Amino acid sequence: MQLQDANTPKLFIGVDIHKLTWSVSIQTDLFFHKTFSIPSETEVLYQYVEGHFPDHEVYVAYEAGCCGFHAARYFLNLGWEVLVVNPADIKLSDKDRYLKTDAIDSKKLSDQLKKGDLKGIYIPSEEHEQLTSLARHRSQLTRQLRRSKVQIKSMLLYHGIKIPEQYDNNYWTHAFLDWLESLDFRHDPGNYSLSGKIRMYRFIKLEYQQTANQLRAYCRKHHRQDYELLRSIPGIGGFLAAVIIAECGDLRRFNNEKQFASFIGLVPGIYSSGQSEKSLGLTHRGRHQLRSYLVEAAWIAVRKDPEMQAYYRKHYGKNVKNIIIKVAHKMARRILSVIKTETPYQVNYSLKVE
Repeated sequence: MQLQDANTPKLFIGVDIHKLTWSVSIQTDLFFHKTFSIPSETEVLYQYVEGHFPDHEVYVAYEAGCCGFHAARYFLNLGWEVLVVNPADIKLSDKDRYLKTDAIDSKKLSDQLKKGDLKGIYIPSEEHEQLTSLARHRSQLTRQLRRSKVQIKSMLLYHGIKIPEQYDNNYWTHAFLDWLESLDFRHDPGNYSLSGKIRMYRFIKLEYQQTANQLRAYCRKHHRQDYELLRSIPGIGGFLAAVIIAECGDLRRFNNEKQFASFIGLVPGIYSSGQSEKSLGLTHRGRHQLRSYLVEAAWIAVRKDPEMQAYYRKHYGKNVKNIIIKVAHKMARRILSVIKTETPYQVNYSLKVE
């Protein structure tokens, strides 16, 4: 964070945010003021600053967490400088492992903010944040749908009911559901249990489908240009295009492809010390769900795009997982390119597909 006019007094506020209360540490560029607790309301902090430091440039930092970015947007609208920090980026000493309180955490944020040691993450708009929530709701439904299927199959296995071979796979057809509903246990509790699980499955499946439709429809209406540009890339359909927009927001904010790939989590972790160096695999930081979707899309791109297929064949013989990550990384570069140039991707059909 770049400080502004050196002649203007400055205020550095570290906030440890929780559901009911905030721990606040305040210091100026000359002295430490105090640490105190306030109700979890942005207006309370604003009134305190206005009452005690009306002529100061205000800098605020807090950790990203369950309370989202509404506080950051409120403070930005006041003209304050705001950093929302990834907790993993806050410097810790060995002592900090044994002494941890809300007051200490807020003081640490205030100190590091004053020294310029903090680097903030992207603060999304309210619309972007809520679109992300819709995309993640769909991801949660995917897990719930999978769990519902497992529960039904586990019940059948437990009671010794064999699923016909034509239905015993991951794809649940209407015929399979009809077969499930036709099952008759010898006692009513078994029938009640199975019918309840089937009702739950149908409810989740309907919500799962409707949420995906809502996500696509919203992006077609409000982000049509980016939505259509993304869909021009082989392997990226309507749903994935909507998820990319929901997770990333305006992709034009990324300065380069490396920054975008790092945001997704398609970069390796590396450990190097002395003569020892080893890869730690993909970094744990990033948008894990989006990365998973891109890897799935990479397999489709290999089948549909001659250029991607040639790239895959070029690395053929290596570890398959490593190759498909390379393809996904290449897709990430395409994604950023079509958005920044505002030019749909053109498949090169002149390459021979084997």
